[in-house]
Amino acid sequence: MRKKLLLGNWKMNKTPAEAKAFALSASEMVEYAVAHNIDVGVAPTFVCLQTVKENINPKCIVSAQNCNEHDHGAYTGEVSIPMLKAVGIDWVILGHSERREYNGETSKACNAKIKALLANEMTPVYCCGESLETFEAGKTKEFVEEQIKTGLADLTKEDAEKVVIAYEPIWAIGTGKSASKEIAEDTIAFIRGVLREMFGEVAEKIRILYGGSVKPVNVAEYMSAPDIDGALVGGASLEPDSFKALIEGIANSK
Repeated sequence: MRKKLLLGNWKMNKTPAEAKAFALSASEMVEYAVAHNIDVGVAPTFVCLQTVKENINPKCIVSAQNCNEHDHGAYTGEVSIPMLKAVGIDWVILGHSERREYNGETSKACNAKIKALLANEMTPVYCCGESLETFEAGKTKEFVEEQIKTGLADLTKEDAEKVVIAYEPIWAIGTGKSASKEIAEDTIAFIRGVLREMFGEVAEKIRILYGGSVKPVNVAEYMSAPDIDGALVGGASLEPDSFKALIEGIANSK
């Protein structure tokens, strides 16, 4: 049985003071998650990582939203893995559709970052997902398959097991639209099949999250699907009350 995971992606929101206030209020909800066998985490901006790490319940995962695959060098505006490790961060989100669209991040670039993270004993959360145009053309599966095969190329079975996948249809992110439970489960089951083809039985151990307008009112429905192992949540993760309700929804879905 794969352990459920709720990861809140704060995107470009919260000042350090706002992030600290959230962190200080989160202790009870993190304990509730742990008591219900749920992993829970948040992904603040770079400037808030250390503040959150120092003030949140230590049982809460604190993830970065990106990293560079190089340890150091002339990469203006980038943040390295050693820098993240120095402030206690060992999870990183990669390949989010907004990074792909606005920053030109490719699956191949993500592959280099995933390998660098794994070499540093860190956990990559690799995002994949299709546009509305691709979805309406009936090409979701071939599009997502390419992202998975390129992003996880040349990994060993042992390393693949340490990666978390997040399926986020682009047309459902921040739009208020969400893929139905059936669509989400069908695509995630397909992704697991691709992983099985690549890595054999290890695929059964890899956690695959759903993301895309996940809210307290619909999270339990998604979590009841057999192949959906958790949620990567944007806007609904920003307020403590909403985040707590998401945790409760996952707990009640079992």
